[in-house]
Amino acid sequence: MTYKQAKHKIRNFFRLLGPGLVTGAADDDPSGIATYSQAGAQYGFGLLWTSLFMLPLQVSIQEACARIGAVTGKGIALVIKEHYGKRILYFVVSLLLIANTINIGADIGAMAAATQLLIPIDFVILCFTFSLLMITLTIYLSYKTYAKVLKWLCLSLLAYPLTVIIVNEDWLLILKATFIPHFEWSFDFLFMLVAVLGTTISPYLFFWQASQEVEEKQGKPITQTYIRKLRIDNFTGMFSSEFATWAIIVVGATVLHSHGITNINTAADAAKAIEPLVQNFPHAGTLAKIIFATGIIGLGLISVPVLAASAAYALCETFNHAEGLSLKLKEGRFFYGIIVTSTFVGLALNFIGIDPIKALIYSAVINGIIAVPLIFVIGLIAKNKLIMGNYASGKLSHYLVAITFICMLLASLAMLTTL
Repeated sequence: MTYKQAKHKIRNFFRLLGPGLVTGAADDDPSGIATYSQAGAQYGFGLLWTSLFMLPLQVSIQEACARIGAVTGKGIALVIKEHYGKRILYFVVSLLLIANTINIGADIGAMAAATQLLIPIDFVILCFTFSLLMITLTIYLSYKTYAKVLKWLCLSLLAYPLTVIIVNEDWLLILKATFIPHFEWSFDFLFMLVAVLGTTISPYLFFWQASQEVEEKQGKPITQTYIRKLRIDNFTGMFSSEFATWAIIVVGATVLHSHGITNINTAADAAKAIEPLVQNFPHAGTLAKIIFATGIIGLGLISVPVLAASAAYALCETFNHAEGLSLKLKEGRFFYGIIVTSTFVGLALNFIGIDPIKALIYSAVINGIIAVPLIFVIGLIAKNKLIMGNYASGKLSHYLVAITFICMLLASLAMLTTL
């Protein structure tokens, strides 16, 4: 293969990437970083296996959502409305709104707390500033343009894989922990397990990716080639997400847990995880905080609009309003009204006395519980030939979605049992 041919293939590969890659980036939101860091700090390598075992589960449910959007040309809420009735629709959308609002609030609080590591500005002012900034950019700037800019900020996530390489690791132990599950029958362990599952396999990502596939499709015919490209995009995004998860847990275990830090109480505690990356530089601690804060802010600026928009898509489909980030403000008043409302309701949650870092983990647990019935409904839709035609789920896809449902259900029930 010549250099030109290789360059052409690489270009074509990156052109395939779209909703799947953005969804994968949004998955490693501030809630994800905090949860995975806490998992590593609290249990060392004990939960490292989840990053490998979650990959096929995450790929299967997000592929089903993407396929539903592409094949039907409709978001998940509208498909439920047309084929399963309003009772199920209202139940599903209510769960989504609860999970998203809590997650939005937690992410905004984390962005403010991370910024305070660098600039001594009042927490309340920072929360309002970020909320107004994200609302303004979402309404008046094309999301594709917005996402392109913010993806560069998300490159700070590479701090975790780079730290893994730099720190002296026990690779045999890491490989063993990656492939062999470790389990403890205790509320604390199961709470963290549900949090890891919930921040990875999150309800808002289901609705978001399906709706983005609808916008991405734009009249293109659905063929086997189209579905193959969709699956490549989806797998790339989910693999990137899980690799980041694995690296964050490894770094948390190596840098924090091994040095006696088993609880992350502040953004500064979380930032300590990547200090080895810059240990040979003057003011290493400050530089680590800059990298950490940049990652939290950049990922928050992507994930909060995704959270708000996924709720807006669902409500617009429920109540027959125009939807889409391509709409002008006058055309999509209801759609953008939901984004504004959900952002400010989430913002208000930061003033009820919950620590921003802890709120991220609590929101992950809530997502893990709420995802269970949503996965069940999505599985029904994806395998329904009356809805999906020739692109209904095959046996492998159906079984993987079913396994995802069972795993999420059992983890949630086990946690509640030990409570």
